[in-house]
Amino acid sequence: MFNTYFVYIIEKHGPLLYNEKNSKELTVLKGRHVIEPGDLTNSEIDEICSLAEQIIVDPASFQDVCRGKILATLFFEPSTRTRLSFEAAMLHLGGTVEGFADASYTSSTKGETLADTIRVVSSYVDVIAMRSPKEGAALLASQFSPVPVINAGDGGHYHPTQTLTDLLTIRALRGSYEGQIIGFCGDLKFGRTVHSLAKAMCRFKNNKFVFISPDELTIPEYMTENILKPAGVEFVSASRLEDVIGDLDILYMTRVQKERFFNEQDYLRLKDSYILDKEKMKLAKKDMIVLHPLPRVNEISPEVDSDPRAAYFKQVKYGMYARMALISKVTGCL
Repeated sequence: MFNTYFVYIIEKHGPLLYNEKNSKELTVLKGRHVIEPGDLTNSEIDEICSLAEQIIVDPASFQDVCRGKILATLFFEPSTRTRLSFEAAMLHLGGTVEGFADASYTSSTKGETLADTIRVVSSYVDVIAMRSPKEGAALLASQFSPVPVINAGDGGHYHPTQTLTDLLTIRALRGSYEGQIIGFCGDLKFGRTVHSLAKAMCRFKNNKFVFISPDELTIPEYMTENILKPAGVEFVSASRLEDVIGDLDILYMTRVQKERFFNEQDYLRLKDSYILDKEKMKLAKKDMIVLHPLPRVNEISPEVDSDPRAAYFKQVKYGMYARMALISKVTGCL
């Protein structure tokens, strides 16, 4: 499943970077909230990705590092991959999990505020992973929690652990998260994974962005004016995937998100704007990789799944390892 890049890591650093002795020197994240990609420095991202790589090649050495620790998964919005990935990550580290996947079974239906929910839950656990449809909810939660809060997605804002997943995948499959031409395709207006990854990648050298979307779903102005331009990142916009796919090193596909639309007619009109199929893949570089935060609807044809450049299911696996590394760091286990 994993390429020879990880063999290189082991040859360079030895079989276990994060032993008891040097983990004390590297721990800089203990007790920290992670609400957006900007909460992590470039060196901290490198540290988390390096730890994830070590877990990938030697998972048995990490199976008890969080024994006795408890993760709360508070998901006020439906999720499959992110919630199960967090839960699997903690279980693989030897910890335990409690929480909910449906807010209708919580006291929020009785009118309990988010602040009070967080005060209560943080009394029981060591770390909280929270998803909410409301922008800013994770930041609010962090202001009332004595234990680390990890944002698992807050509306159209940010999804930092998906960003770590994407960065780990890019580093593993492309060798570096610098010097890449990245095409973001689909829903760029509401896509929090797009916003998070673009914000993170503009901090690394020589990356270029191509934004591919219909006019109604273009990248928000606050992203271009407040983040990309001040960082000096080169970017262009396009309306047709076929016109630019041949230039890309990475194609980041996204679905048009029905849950973000107030008008169903607008959703129906735009939902099939971009569909990646074999014919379009013929125009792409031989070493381009296709990523997708999932779930997909029909924006990637199943016929693309067998293409060696399709990396979105590998990306899912990397996500668990990225979250294992982050949980280990913010709980102070490593």
